[in-house]
Amino acid sequence: MGDAGSEAGRGIERGAVKANDLEFGYLAAGPEGGPLALCLHGFPDSAYTWRHLLPELAEAGYRAVAPFMRGYAPTAIPEDGAYQTAALAADANALHAALGGGPDAVLIGHDWGAAATYGAARRSPESWSTVITLALPPLGALAGSFFGYEQLKRSFYIFLFQTPLAEAALDRAFVDGLWRDWSPAQARDEDGRAANVGHVMDCLAAPENRAAAIGYYRAMLDPSRHVPRYAADQRAEGEVGERPILYLHGADDGCLGVDAVAPGGDVSGVLARLPAGSRAEVVPDVGHFLHLDRPAEVNARILAWIASG
Repeated sequence: MGDAGSEAGRGIERGAVKANDLEFGYLAAGPEGGPLALCLHGFPDSAYTWRHLLPELAEAGYRAVAPFMRGYAPTAIPEDGAYQTAALAADANALHAALGGGPDAVLIGHDWGAAATYGAARRSPESWSTVITLALPPLGALAGSFFGYEQLKRSFYIFLFQTPLAEAALDRAFVDGLWRDWSPAQARDEDGRAANVGHVMDCLAAPENRAAAIGYYRAMLDPSRHVPRYAADQRAEGEVGERPILYLHGADDGCLGVDAVAPGGDVSGVLARLPAGSRAEVVPDVGHFLHLDRPAEVNARILAWIASG
């Protein structure tokens, strides 16, 4: 996966660790003894999405780790088929323990990684000193706006993934189309998009890995797929935690439109669902993959929030 030489040139290494009964592959940068900064990716994506942020976190003294999420190779596929958000949150907290994280740890999540981040910070606020989420607000912040016509068009893939056609549809051309539609910078940069999509397809090369990625969406709309061991935390999903969060959303997000999140630039609906002391920002001229569209600006916002904590 990826160019090992270019990774090493940026101080990024690969590793593996067992947490929450799963073997996780990961990318990492920074000193072994530094405070943990855990970076969680979404769909259709991979740990490589953080390749610009990991070295900057490392330069700030953190041991920055980006795991491949459950079911995304080289991370194992869970035997119990658990893909509900509470399972993702449990993974994050288990990775905190397995990687030797302390109370000064930082948690950053994008898309499904953001869903995991909300749950992990709510469940174990003492484990995370600083929390950042991108491109997915707390679900309660969307309320009825998710069902507007324009947003339903953007969300077609969620409903496709409930059908038996999903596994056949999830090929390279489909993933490339999502990246192109969701972020304007990805639409313009065919070479960069091809590299990003290549990392995704490395993770989803096997049919069982594609089924795992789709499993997140099936669990999203079908509670019968939820695993009982996570039931208590799943019921708490809508609760507001106590650790302040920086939330960033791209003004040109083609996956979850800014009109559904912050209509007219008004972030009050998001802030109402975040803990006291949180901050929400709409970042101009970026899309769903905002940390890749304009990494210098988005990384600066993330690092400033970490420093302010």
